[in-house]
Amino acid sequence: MKRLNFTFDDETSELLDQISEAYYHGNKSLTVRAALESLATHLGHAGWVISGYAPLLLDHQENCHSCGKTYPEGDILYRPVFKRGHAPGALENIPKEDWLDCPTCVEQRPS
Repeated sequence: MKRLNFTFDDETSELLDQISEAYYHGNKSLTVRAALESLATHLGHAGWVISGYAPLLLDHQENCHSCGKTYPEGDILYRPVFKRGHAPGALENIPKEDWLDCPTCVEQRPS
C-alpha cells in the first residue's frame, strides 16, 4: 500500500464524500480506485483482453467471428481466452455470443 496526498477543490471533495458514503461505506480509497478503473475502462484501455486461444475441432459448420468466412465440420477454429488487462482494444465485457476465429484472423490479431 502506498500513501498519497491529494488536494481537491471543495466541489470535488464533497463529491468524493457523497459517492464514498453512498456506494463504498465511506471508504474513500475504494471510491477513488473504482473511479480510476471506470475511467480506464471508458478510455478503452482496461477491461478484457485476449490472452491466447484454445483450438476447437468443429462438429458442425461455423463462421469465423472476425472475418465471417464459413468453415465446415472437421475444421479447426480457435476460441479466445480472456483475462483482465490493459490494451487499446480491451473489451468492457466478455462477449456473450460464441466467438471462434480462423487461423488467419488469429495470426493477424495484434497481441
